[in-house]
Amino acid sequence: MPEANPVERWQADLEETGELTPEIVGQITRLHDDRGVRAIEAVSENRVKAYRDFTIVVGYDDEYIVEDGGCTCKDSEYNLDPDDPTDRCWHALAVAIARRVGHVDYHDMWYSDVRELV
Repeated sequence: MPEANPVERWQADLEETGELTPEIVGQITRLHDDRGVRAIEAVSENRVKAYRDFTIVVGYDDEYIVEDGGCTCKDSEYNLDPDDPTDRCWHALAVAIARRVGHVDYHDMWYSDVRELV
C-alpha cells in the first residue's frame, strides 16, 4: 500500500485525535508554513462559519467562500497550484482543520441571504 502524502497524513491524524496536538500543529506548519499558522489561528478564533450553502472563513479584510478545497481569495486565484494538495490558502486549510476538530460555527441560514444584509 502506498504511503499517504503529507497532507493526507496530518488530516488523518487530526481525524483520529479530533484535536490539534503539538505534533499535528508541527506537521501542518512544516508543510504549509505561514499559511498553516494563519489557518490554526483562524480555527482557534472561531472564524470558520458554515451556512446552508457555503462554508466561510472570516479573513482580515473580507469573508471567503471555501468549497471543495478551493477558495475565492486572491492567493488561491493567482498564487497556488490547484493540482498540488500541499498548495492551499490558509482559508481552505482552516476549513479542513476546523471540520476535523469539530470547531465550525454552524448557522442554520443561507449565506447568500446574510451577504445581502451586509
